[in-house]
Amino acid sequence: MNPATLVTGLYLATLACLGLFGLHRVWMIARFRWGVPDEVVPVPDEELPSVTVQLPLYNERTVAARLLRAVGALDYPRDRLEIQVLDDSTDETRAIVDEEVAELVAQGIDAHVLRRAQRTGFKAGALAHGLESARGRLIAVFDADFVPRPDFLRKLVPAFRDERVGLVQARWEHLNRDDGVLTRAQSTLLDGHFVIEHKVRFDNGLFFNFNGTAGIWRRAAIEDAGGWQHDTLTEDLDLSYRAQLRGWRFVYAPFVTAPAEVPPELSAFQSQQHRWAKGSVQVAKKLGPRIARARLPLGIKLEAFAHLTGNAGYPFVLFLAFLLPLVTGRDTGLPSGWQLTAFCVCTFSVIVFYERGQRALRRSALRRLVDVPAAMAMGIGMCVGQTRAVLEGLLGSTGEFVRTPKRGAAPRQKLYRAAWRGWAGIELVLAAWLAFGLVTAVRTHSWSSLPFLLLFFTGFAWVGGLGLLENLRRPRRPRAAAREDASVLAGEAASG
Repeated sequence: MNPATLVTGLYLATLACLGLFGLHRVWMIARFRWGVPDEVVPVPDEELPSVTVQLPLYNERTVAARLLRAVGALDYPRDRLEIQVLDDSTDETRAIVDEEVAELVAQGIDAHVLRRAQRTGFKAGALAHGLESARGRLIAVFDADFVPRPDFLRKLVPAFRDERVGLVQARWEHLNRDDGVLTRAQSTLLDGHFVIEHKVRFDNGLFFNFNGTAGIWRRAAIEDAGGWQHDTLTEDLDLSYRAQLRGWRFVYAPFVTAPAEVPPELSAFQSQQHRWAKGSVQVAKKLGPRIARARLPLGIKLEAFAHLTGNAGYPFVLFLAFLLPLVTGRDTGLPSGWQLTAFCVCTFSVIVFYERGQRALRRSALRRLVDVPAAMAMGIGMCVGQTRAVLEGLLGSTGEFVRTPKRGAAPRQKLYRAAWRGWAGIELVLAAWLAFGLVTAVRTHSWSSLPFLLLFFTGFAWVGGLGLLENLRRPRRPRAAAREDASVLAGEAASG
């Protein structure tokens, strides 16, 4: 076979696969309705169920006090509220937690600290350990970087009037969204998930997932589904699907929000996304056969598979980045402008998807003009690490749960280092390869190739360049701090 024909065939096949992901987004956009908040009928105090708030922590000195103070301010009857701090910390976080919990107890709040001799199972293990002694019928979970508002419980608990409801999930807000282009891009990507994906799945009776935090479980649903398990890196996604396969109904409350941080550094974001992508593939492997055999409507099964395998698009994006300069300027025998058409099919749906999510949140047109392209470029630039995550999820062991460092209001010397061990430098190599493609496109007047090439070049150059800058700016660490970072890298974590 002619090499040019082979390259063209591979290119078209890759675009066809990515087009399927694009069509899925088109379907979601068509189904998306934002509307107005439903009126919540409050539950009288005497009818409110008991709630245990679980706070899984591991070395969170920058945000632990803020979290505990926010949870202590929750508006809920004291005799029906329990706060469990599941603290697996090994640093000064322990002293901070003890001081803050003592203050809560002095205020008459049933708060206590649970510490384990061994951090088996990381966050999933900590949650399971706390559940053994929890007294609440409902279990609320908050990660360390969240700042729940006082009315959080009162707004979500009424949904549990329906005995079939096993979980109520709130939407994430982003405390540091506007700190810079990086945090704005991350926030836009997350909004696509919380504003559109969750809303469409809930509205259409499809499976969706607990996001590990800012949600409330019915204890009976956790136990009926088999409890917290740690054979995947996304214990929240795993339990969510097991519970829904058991018949429990999930409720999404998009107009109840819980503020939290997005990672302030690229390396922290890469580490977080790697864990989520790898974990979702692991859950697909674990539960895929069970979903296929379940007595469920075909539409629910198809969307479940699309959800759990969504990260499989990253290897195709990476392969496309390699192929783009090879087809630029070549005579493919295809009609003029076909590449521009392909760009629209594969990319325009993504543009509309994220733009629609930002418009629903009433972000200004000027902000959307920056945030949506930034989110797309970031997603493309992340495909190297995400491809690695997908392959590890398919072929590797469970792996390590690596916590995501939080910044809070701590001084710089108190911050934790982000723990990311990626394929350093590949993004910059790909950026150079795509720059060659751009030069080729200009020299051969292949103008229809420019949108693809420019978007991919920007993504890889941004992610690769930012990663390089972070490494150059990172000060040398004292030996003791380096040992602490090594512990973080080892994944001895109990929170995300």
